[in-house]
Amino acid sequence: MPRTSKRTGDVLAIPRSQLDQVNGLPGEVLTLSEAAAYLRLAAEDVLRLVEQQGLPGQRSAHEWRFLKSAIQQRLSAVPPRFSKEAQGAVIGSWKDDPYLEDELKEIFLRRGRP
Repeated sequence: MPRTSKRTGDVLAIPRSQLDQVNGLPGEVLTLSEAAAYLRLAAEDVLRLVEQQGLPGQRSAHEWRFLKSAIQQRLSAVPPRFSKEAQGAVIGSWKDDPYLEDELKEIFLRRGRP
């Protein structure tokens, strides 16, 4: 919606480039549901990534906003193999694994441990 002058009611012309600098390029700023769709995750998982792994996002009032370029940059950054982030990602993936206990028993049996 164009801005109007309070005194005269004239429409103020704001160049598109200035609006893009303030608001971001169209499709560049994502809502939580758009970021979840972009990452192909549930919204709850995206919020978990924000809290636990530092996925860049901003909460404004009651809504989340994400820069698509920041998400892309985060995805392209590969953590070192033995970093805390890499180990946390692996451990976190085992958290809800229903076969983990059976696999550990099998590993211990093969190693001759009780």
